[in-house]
Amino acid sequence: MADRLERWLPLFEIFLNSAAPEGDASLWFDNHHHPTTAFLSLLLSAVPSSRSPPPILLQTLPPALQSRILSFLAVHHHRFPRACLLSLAAHFLDSSAFIDSSAFWARKAAHHLLDAVSSSAPPVACGHTLDHLHRRTNENDVDLYALPQWLNDPVFAAAPLLPWLPLPAGSLPRSNDRYFAAEPQSMELVAFRDDEPATYSPLPPPVLDPQIIERASVLKAELLASEAAPKAIRLAKDIRQLCLDSGTGSQLMVLGLIQPWEADDEMASVLLSNLSGEHGLSFVGWHAHVLCSLVLPKLLTLQKPASRVLLSATTRFCQLHPVAAVEALLLPLSLRKEGLNVVLCDALARVIRECLHPVHVSAFCQRLLCGNAGDRRPVCLPCHEELLSDELVWTESLFMLFNHVLNHNVCLTPDTADHLVSVIDENAHKFSKSLKFGNFMLCFVSKCARASSLHKVSLERAAMRTGTFVTKSILSKLSV
Repeated sequence: MADRLERWLPLFEIFLNSAAPEGDASLWFDNHHHPTTAFLSLLLSAVPSSRSPPPILLQTLPPALQSRILSFLAVHHHRFPRACLLSLAAHFLDSSAFIDSSAFWARKAAHHLLDAVSSSAPPVACGHTLDHLHRRTNENDVDLYALPQWLNDPVFAAAPLLPWLPLPAGSLPRSNDRYFAAEPQSMELVAFRDDEPATYSPLPPPVLDPQIIERASVLKAELLASEAAPKAIRLAKDIRQLCLDSGTGSQLMVLGLIQPWEADDEMASVLLSNLSGEHGLSFVGWHAHVLCSLVLPKLLTLQKPASRVLLSATTRFCQLHPVAAVEALLLPLSLRKEGLNVVLCDALARVIRECLHPVHVSAFCQRLLCGNAGDRRPVCLPCHEELLSDELVWTESLFMLFNHVLNHNVCLTPDTADHLVSVIDENAHKFSKSLKFGNFMLCFVSKCARASSLHKVSLERAAMRTGTFVTKSILSKLSV
């Protein structure tokens, strides 16, 4: 695997760092004459793992890198065997259990790839470079969109297991009936009428053992009474052990009972450093759980600048765990019900500047602006969910955060930039006298040339509704 991967490292660097990865990667293939099938074979290679079935190499890459690779394959799909592309996209989407919510843009890119290469004609053979796992996947690609055989079984003709699938014409719902997914995880459909309230029962939380609850209460009392760093180190060890003993899926409940955010900033910084790194647990999302129980509650109610010790510890933690920083800090604070304020904007700008790669920031912006409520659902303790909103609350500080993002040389995706144009047009009257809004708009038209050209009329209309000393500069930029 290492030998095969080495010759493709320059291509992966292009996907990771290039501002125009599709074009630069295409030029790289033209100049190096590597077989395109070999690249797909590498992406489909099984990686040794304890999971069954083992993940393919593409699934082990960062979500932003996955998205760029899949987008490149969709744009240049004519250069690759279509059966191999179908196999790659289908395998990636079918293994959704290994993909967390932070990879929604990668799933969108995989769907785009499927749309680009699917047609009524059967795909050509993929070649003999793939192993048995890939050949087995390719055999199913022809029937990718077909119903499973068991749904066509005559046994279910009279009394189907899923009576709404397939949907006979006579069973179509009335126009005032609607169907919604109550819980994405459960994939259950709930029907309700316009004149009836929508009711459903979410999945019940796991039940904690009484001994676990008692140990959590003891740890909470010790944490509040502790003032020495050595004791905080021991408490961090005890917290880790308690989370292990509680079982998978119960960590957030345990942390909610301990309430580690009630500790002072110095104690919190010691806990943060000792709950990370080599001491981190193997649970999925553990580092995000640590952030949302230690740092997020302190920042959600922050009205004055955070202490230097807390910000320094948070920055060090986020540098080690950038995905957790997005899930448990950037997303929930951006969705704060009261909106982002100045001190939170400064804190998030520091995290973005010192901890995140521009590709990660671009993916975060796309998820925040273009995703639905389920896509951008942050990691948060249940007791703090009431402080968050499902929709963005646009304040001067939120515009300043996007100003920092653009000044960080982040290349926004086209749909993100288009959405920001709509936001600018909708909020120009509300922030007509705001210099911060004006500076953001000037930065946007300077950095996002494509969107400024496509939406010149909307941006000029928005600029004419503002009245700051940068208004003329904005109009001048747009007139070029």
